Amino acid sequence: MNRESIADIRKTYAKGELPELLQGDPISIFQTWLQDAIDADMMEPTAMVLATATSEAQPSARVVLLKKIDTGFVFYSNYSSRKGQQIAENQAAALTFWWDKLERQVRIEGKIQVLAPSESDAYFNSRPRGSQLGAIASPQSQVVGSRSALEAMFASAEQANAQNEVLTRPENWGGYRCLPTRIEFWQGRPSRLHDRLCFSLLPEGTWQQERLAP
Repeated sequence: MNRESIADIRKTYAKGELPELLQGDPISIFQTWLQDAIDADMMEPTAMVLATATSEAQPSARVVLLKKIDTGFVFYSNYSSRKGQQIAENQAAALTFWWDKLERQVRIEGKIQVLAPSESDAYFNSRPRGSQLGAIASPQSQVVGSRSALEAMFASAEQANAQNEVLTRPENWGGYRCLPTRIEFWQGRPSRLHDRLCFSLLPEGTWQQERLAP
């Protein structure tokens, strides 16, 4: 595919529209939109792009899975991974959800906090054994010599825990919660006049809603 043919790729968005105001708090609205994405049979409705940055503001982004919604947006990872190291240096982060079947996007900005060990334990204990062993075995983000070397690490963890009916969560693995300060709801519209409604958290703890130009 050449550059010109990529530039010619276009799609008309016409599956929905947003009212002048969205009713309710933004986390509740997000939960409704997420359920819409689940009902639309999206392949990974909980997939979100997580953007983090170092203390020097060098950014990086990757796709992770949302695992819980409460006062914020919860996900899990290795604390020693690249994302974990960046979060330790700089708690500012951003999340993006894209649901193509609905022509919808949600953008979230906020601060990351580490979950209490008890919360991470509870989620780890709910995971399939293979996923637990993967978390134990993988030195996430570190260089490994080959696929076979990685598989050997998994086999070693499997053998070491063969007699353990219940596996213990590694200390370097657990959860994070992104506490939002800004949440934007985007709905595709014709002629690129997309709807954008943005909620910003005010100092007194209430949300201000504004419409943004596309």
